[in-house]
Amino acid sequence: MFRGPDVTGTRYELVSVLGRGGMGVVYLARDVALDREVALKIVDRPADERAGGTSLRALENEARILARLEHPGIVPVHDFGELPDGRLFYAMKRVRGSRLDRWAASGRGLHERLGVFLRVCDAVAFAHAHGVVHRDLKPENVMVGEFGEVLVLDWGVAKQAGASDLFAAGAGTPAYMAPEQTYDGATTDARTDVFALGALLEGIAGGAAPVLAIARKAQSPKPPARYQTVQALEAEVSRFLDGRAVEAHRERLLDRAARVARRHRVPILLVATYLLVRVLLLWLVRI
Repeated sequence: MFRGPDVTGTRYELVSVLGRGGMGVVYLARDVALDREVALKIVDRPADERAGGTSLRALENEARILARLEHPGIVPVHDFGELPDGRLFYAMKRVRGSRLDRWAASGRGLHERLGVFLRVCDAVAFAHAHGVVHRDLKPENVMVGEFGEVLVLDWGVAKQAGASDLFAAGAGTPAYMAPEQTYDGATTDARTDVFALGALLEGIAGGAAPVLAIARKAQSPKPPARYQTVQALEAEVSRFLDGRAVEAHRERLLDRAARVARRHRVPILLVATYLLVRVLLLWLVRI
């Protein structure tokens, strides 16, 4: 059997390592009581080896946040407890699938990619409605499952409104981190996640100019210049998918004509067919 932390006294048997992060290790485990696989997140070292036990408080904070956020796009927590050596753990649903960037690179069309992006936005907007900011959105923290499910993972540096911040400036991932995350005492709010969502969107946009314009507005260095809510960002992407003008993108006349033609292609084809048939009939009558 796989050897890992001592889980004596729990209902779990460790099977293998699923992944490692800055705060702990995620193991594949078997819940012996219910005979099912789960993911078990365990702090990497005991509390007395970390100043003030920050990692334990952070794991407890993450587990409690996830327990409150009951949404189809957020991985559910099944259990929370303590190991014999004092480390905390929580058990969550075992997710099978691909991280967002790898899934998007596997021949998916733009509309399909944007559909998944909107589902990520739905989960993040739900968290914001409950006062929670994720603060570490990136491709490896979004999983697209085998049956189309979309889950936002790893809420380890998330912050609940009104709660003290357990992390110093710089917590997050540089390529997806909003500028305000790098300054001590700076406010992080829903617009911080909007920035990271913009970076995610840019990574899956391909060469679609309107979508890139949306992504770049979302990543504006100053929060007031971004979309102020995730819903506003979603609305822009939905306008693009519906064939409507995108506010962040200035269209050239030819681009606008092409977009209108695509949006109304069925009635345009019907009218064109009708006119062609009329011309042919007139020509036949004159022969």
